[in-house]
Amino acid sequence: MNIVTQITSAPDFVAIKQKQNAAWASGDYSRIGITLQIVGEQLAEAVDPSAGASVLDVAAGNGNATLAFARRGANVTSTDYVGDLLARGRARAEADGLDVRFQIADAEALPFTDGEFDAVVSTFGVMFSPNQAQAAAELARVCRPGGRIGLANWTPSSFIGQLFKTVGAHVPPPAGVQSPALWGDENWLQTAFGASAASIEIVRRNFIFRAETPSSFVDLFRDYYGPVHKAFLALDETAREGFHDAIEETIDRFNVATDGSMRVPGEYLEVVITRA
Repeated sequence: MNIVTQITSAPDFVAIKQKQNAAWASGDYSRIGITLQIVGEQLAEAVDPSAGASVLDVAAGNGNATLAFARRGANVTSTDYVGDLLARGRARAEADGLDVRFQIADAEALPFTDGEFDAVVSTFGVMFSPNQAQAAAELARVCRPGGRIGLANWTPSSFIGQLFKTVGAHVPPPAGVQSPALWGDENWLQTAFGASAASIEIVRRNFIFRAETPSSFVDLFRDYYGPVHKAFLALDETAREGFHDAIEETIDRFNVATDGSMRVPGEYLEVVITRA
């Protein structure tokens, strides 16, 4: 009798993060990220830090939340695992005369002590960690009891959530890695943070994506948004044309403009968790 044993191995998160790092370092995400500054400002108002509070921005990118909290008098440590993005955030902070600490850090293994920060925040950043449960546990670990965790996460049904699906249909993600939009699922947030939370407050908001035309928006993401940039590079010319068309079709499902331009509401969850 032949016995076949099937072994299912866990995802290689180290290798996956190396590829993600290369993807985010490609293109120029800061060209995209800077347009989302209002999200950081709104999150800072929702978290409502006291002047002098210690705030950790995780997967900070080019520093939208970092700058928003620093403008409100917080002592901010801005972290990311892509050095080029932190350099962009540092340049912005210096231009605004803000005193911010910048440090390379992995969201799944934050180099800080338990309860070190009054607030821990992330806008559209930590949700891309491949080991999502570990990243959530790290956010909770470094936030002090009574402190707050503030998040902005695209929802699965949103424009960006559906864009993730479009990308995945043309360039499949690594086996075992779930969509970043899982962080925009209220049930998942309750599961990930419920045991460490005194309360979880969630508000649904929209960020409006604007462009002269849907095609020009696709070109912008193709040139500058790391995951889409890398996806285009992975395809041959014929497949690239199909991918471009598929993204435009995704835009068309959400576009509310009637003049040939693009005006697409992108739903996200603004989350404020108070640590138990």
